[in-house]
Amino acid sequence: MKQKIITIFMAILMTGCGVNSASNQGESNEFDYTVEKFADLEILRYEVENFDELSLQQKELVYYLTEAALHGRDILFDQNYKYNLPIRNLLETIYENYKGDRKSNDFLNFEIYLKRVWFSNGIHHHYSMDKFIPDFSEDYLRTIATSIEDSLYKLPEGISLETELARLCPIIFDSTIAPKRVNQAQGEDLIQTSACHYYEGLSQKEVEEFYAKMVEGKGDQLPSYGLNSTLVKENGQLIEEVWKLGGKYSDAIEKIIYWLEKAQKVAENEQQKQVIASLIDYYRTGDLVLFDDYSIKWVHDTDSRIDFVNGFIETYGDPLGIKASWESIVNFKDLKATHRTEIISSNAQWFEDHSPVDPRFKKEEVKGVSAKVITAAILAGDCYPATPIGINLPNANWIRQVHGSKSVTIENITRAYDKAAKQSGFGKEFMWSDEEIKMVDKYGFITDNLHTDLHECLGHGSGKMLPGVSQDTLKAYGATIEEARADLFGLYYMADSKLVELGLLPNNEAYKAEYYKYLMNGLMTQLVRIEKGKNVEEAHMRNRQMIAKWVYEKGQPDNVVELKKRDGKTYVVVNDYQKLRLLFGELLAEIQRIKSEGDFKAAQNIVENYGVKIDPTLHEEMLERYSKLNLSPYKGFVNPVYKASYNADGSFKNVTIDYTEGYAEQMLRYSHDYSHL
Repeated sequence: MKQKIITIFMAILMTGCGVNSASNQGESNEFDYTVEKFADLEILRYEVENFDELSLQQKELVYYLTEAALHGRDILFDQNYKYNLPIRNLLETIYENYKGDRKSNDFLNFEIYLKRVWFSNGIHHHYSMDKFIPDFSEDYLRTIATSIEDSLYKLPEGISLETELARLCPIIFDSTIAPKRVNQAQGEDLIQTSACHYYEGLSQKEVEEFYAKMVEGKGDQLPSYGLNSTLVKENGQLIEEVWKLGGKYSDAIEKIIYWLEKAQKVAENEQQKQVIASLIDYYRTGDLVLFDDYSIKWVHDTDSRIDFVNGFIETYGDPLGIKASWESIVNFKDLKATHRTEIISSNAQWFEDHSPVDPRFKKEEVKGVSAKVITAAILAGDCYPATPIGINLPNANWIRQVHGSKSVTIENITRAYDKAAKQSGFGKEFMWSDEEIKMVDKYGFITDNLHTDLHECLGHGSGKMLPGVSQDTLKAYGATIEEARADLFGLYYMADSKLVELGLLPNNEAYKAEYYKYLMNGLMTQLVRIEKGKNVEEAHMRNRQMIAKWVYEKGQPDNVVELKKRDGKTYVVVNDYQKLRLLFGELLAEIQRIKSEGDFKAAQNIVENYGVKIDPTLHEEMLERYSKLNLSPYKGFVNPVYKASYNADGSFKNVTIDYTEGYAEQMLRYSHDYSHL
């Protein structure tokens, strides 16, 4: 199962407190993090601290890697839904060229809809996966669209604007067409009911049988079959359209390769050059064996300060967890903060040995676990505008077991959330008492980052599969089980005195901040992200609710955790933190067993029983209380703008960073400069 990127559960606590535009770096002592709010979203900025510490060669490398990242943008739009790009093109043309009343309610709603499409990389909500419907009519869209010259639209050859509107309007306005990008509902055909563009004209049974035959009887060290292709049916035969140079998405991949080749020439060392060369070879051929070769080289490159992810990586966008969305993050090591993760990774064997899981599922020798704290320089693809706070890669279990993994915590992103969260009123509304508020205020930022470190570095890197168990055995439940495994590993060790001994926590009480926030979020507050009447579907949210509800239920005989009422409001109260830790350990042991043995039925039962259903009364209460705080449940970012300058002889002179670009301004520039499909 593909795991690693942890969605930002702490983001539910955040709200902006700044003004609508940010200052240039250096013009003010206070970096301005807030950009704007709309719908259920808030746009923030992140600061690329210590960029000036980098050498000129390192800055040049960052610049080329950021260009390689931005040129893949259109791939994700198409992967999310086959009509996303023509819809985006239609909306952007109207937005840039409409000369009528731009202050009317209809046009303002049109603008919000377009901004949501940009944020979600398509017409389905980035988190709930539900299609969002405009708050303006089809007649209005047709009116403003036809007021603009047809020649300004990017239309397929021979297609009129009227024909394009006839094709796209039902998709935009009819809630029954492609209602769900990723459907995880038990008992339904997950392929036929999901709008994602990884399969065409196929059933779930056909897809599962196709890939099952690929791995049958071939051992454990296999490529991640299906990772980089669209599966279609031609003349009754199933065919993979591979994403590569000369294949699907070739025009975008050609640009990515161009900038990777420039980056290769200024790599920091020979090992990094080989990493980039292997990635280029993979993009040229689409050969997944070469992707594994690249992944292995990437894991072993621990000396370079500049690092990046670029490619088809995460499988959360596929209901079966096979196909990978395109993403990229460019980053560099935070030398001071990395000391924390180096302590964790150097003690990885101790944590593995003392884990409460069955010895059969433990690694006898933990190999190649490296971890660092990074500063994100650019976010792209499935990491933009919404982004992870931590990464653990590669995903192939056999590579992790033989060669190890690389983990990162993205601290300038977590800092942006923390800085934007001041005076939100969230704690006073949802926490039981001043004791919990003060505890979270004092230790919350420390424990958030440490839990991410433990989740990514040790959680995903821990344990092993039994021989013959495929990483895709758990199917649609695999992502939830894997995220639960990593979360539980981190939660269990948060309360261990070893962390105080290693200097990672200030005392033996600090961990309680993370325990309290986790249960409050899993049992109550994450529900504000879900529409009334819906179930929990996103893998990370299922994971958190599953863990929280399981320990709540199992701890009832000892009253470990309570849901208490006061003035008609529900609160979480933890009565025994040490017994709570034991419950986390008990559940970790079971989740690791399910993963290691590939126990699909047990995975299905625990996820469906604890992670999916919502108490409608509690849900309504959470939505009502949250609405009064004027907070946005989802956060995302605009990127900084990197500006390169050159000497008279054409040699590279310098790179500067500009933080003033607005959200719409950035999205339109990206569509003009980085669209190839």
